Amino acid sequence: MPPLRPLFSPLLVFAATLLAAPLGQAGCSRDIVVPVSNTGASVVVNGDKISGIYPDLMRPLGQKEGCHFVFSPVPRARLELMFETGKADMLMPATRTAARDVHGIFVPMMRHRATLISVASNRPAIVSAQDLLERRDLRVAVVRGFDYGEAYQGMLRELNKQGRLFTEVDPTAVARLLNLGAVDVTMMGPTILAGAIAREPRVAGLLDKLRLEPIPELPWQQNGVYISRRSLSAEDQAALLDLLEKAARSGAVMEGFQRYHRPEILAESVRPR
Repeated sequence: MPPLRPLFSPLLVFAATLLAAPLGQAGCSRDIVVPVSNTGASVVVNGDKISGIYPDLMRPLGQKEGCHFVFSPVPRARLELMFETGKADMLMPATRTAARDVHGIFVPMMRHRATLISVASNRPAIVSAQDLLERRDLRVAVVRGFDYGEAYQGMLRELNKQGRLFTEVDPTAVARLLNLGAVDVTMMGPTILAGAIAREPRVAGLLDKLRLEPIPELPWQQNGVYISRRSLSAEDQAALLDLLEKAARSGAVMEGFQRYHRPEILAESVRPR
């Protein structure tokens, strides 16, 4: 009797391939909802067109890893609320804070710090939060929804009590106020303000006039992306965590900042993670 031969071997191989594919393939079960707002070169919103370091990195990586990101423009304060209430699957870019850790899983991409930023003048340097609070002639502008930690929030509360705080919708509005002399100081990451200046013709030349003043209450912090604990399944969280870790290890985010910004701006505000 001739030896038995496997029956329908091509069909069996095909079936085995189908069964094995999901086990070795990362991916997301649905579209990933990512509302964003203008944040320097990290996220650039121009009408319905969304680009910048993070979106330009995430789109091709998501295509490769099986996750489709749906970006949509919203004001920063609304973006924070959407993330807290589970209506946004990701928050990017974001400084790591205890409040945000409640709602999401943080993946560090880099380190950065906010500084005091003003138009250069001969006034004495500001060396601390207390120093800023005591100089009651200085008007301070910030962006609604930005958060650099508890010390930052404490400064905002006290400045608001003193009637010196101006809260604006985005960094471009802050840049305009600085350029007009309507405010004296802002607090944010220098790369964020630099990106806003680059996109706003009405403040041309402002970047060359900036004075950056680091203070201890605004230290170096982790910055990156939050994955929602509320809106995403455990499987989608794991897929996104893997995707973001690959992005972080690649160094692409830091390379993006180096392409967009002057070395003197980066030196005061951005470091590898």
